[in-house]
This record gives sequence, C-alpha cells and structure tokens, in this order.
Amino acid sequence: MIFKSLIEDVKAIYRNDPAAKNIEFIIYPGFLALFFHRFIHVMHNLKIPFVPRLLSEVNRFFTGVEIHPGARIGAGCFIDHGHGIVIGETTVIGNNCVLFHNVTLGGTGKHVGKRHPTLGDNVYVGTGAILLGPIKVGNNVKIGANTFLYMVDIPDNCTVVGTPGVITRMNNRAVNLKPERTLVREQVEPQ
Repeated sequence: MIFKSLIEDVKAIYRNDPAAKNIEFIIYPGFLALFFHRFIHVMHNLKIPFVPRLLSEVNRFFTGVEIHPGARIGAGCFIDHGHGIVIGETTVIGNNCVLFHNVTLGGTGKHVGKRHPTLGDNVYVGTGAILLGPIKVGNNVKIGANTFLYMVDIPDNCTVVGTPGVITRMNNRAVNLKPERTLVREQVEPQ
C-alpha cells in the first residue's frame, strides 16, 4: 500500500509540476515529507510510542513541512514548494490532492476527537490557505490562495476564494454563495 501510494505521488509530481523533467523530484521537500510520512504513519498506526512523533519532527526540520503522524493522506498527493505547510493529527486528505506552500489544515482548539479538515479527492489548495476545524471539503474543489475557511463545509465541484471563503463557482457555473457553517460534528476518536 505504501509503495503504491508513493508511485502515485511520483506520478502526481509529473502531472502537476511542469518543471519536473527528471529524477530531481527526489529532493523536493514536499515529496520527501510525504515519503517519510507514509512510513511514520504506519508506525503511528501500530501504536509505537514516541518514535513516530520524533521522526515527524525530524521530517519537519529537514523539509519545512509539518505532518502529524496521525494524518491520513491519500495516494497521488502533491505538495509544491512545501515550506510552511501544517497538517494536523486528524486531517484526512483524499487522492490526487495538491497543496501549495503555507497551507494550514488545522484545528480550532475547541474540539475533541476529529478536529481537523477532511479533503475529498482532487482538491487543490492554493498558497497560504487556512482551513480550520473538522470541516469537510468535497471532491473536485479548488481553494484559492490565502482563502480562510473556519468551520464551514464546501460541497463537491466548487471554487472557493476570499477571507472568509466564498463559493464563486459551483458545477461550472458562476455563483456567489457563503458556505454553510458547520455546527456540530460527531466526536470520533482518530484512528
């Protein structure tokens, strides 16, 4: 499973980065962060104490990408210019997602259990975007640079921009919708 995900991660680099022309991707901070996270996550799931957290800090030190060992990341993820990315413990990222630098997938400090965002498949998160709380972002969503989403869910097939985020496109049609506020989330302990 790890190796299949890593192969998809490499394909994602070539699919999303026009500068990737040879094997130089192996020194990309985003790729290295994902590579090591995939092994650290397995140790975390095996409930090995301390070591996964220590290795995630070493990973952050060398790559500038902070991924909690508990975060679940789908295959084909691409982290471009990864510095400053923060991915919280209960974050779930679907397949074929793209994250640019300074993206935060964080918590609010007010929740227990599931505290961080869940991204569907094929989600694009622009530079500096901040997504806070146990929100759900649907499939095929584009989140613009510096967009701020706090406790709001985003449906499938949308484009969201602004601070606070506003849905500007839905199902290939121009709209101007304020996302629905997420009121209550089931309190589930992370896996």
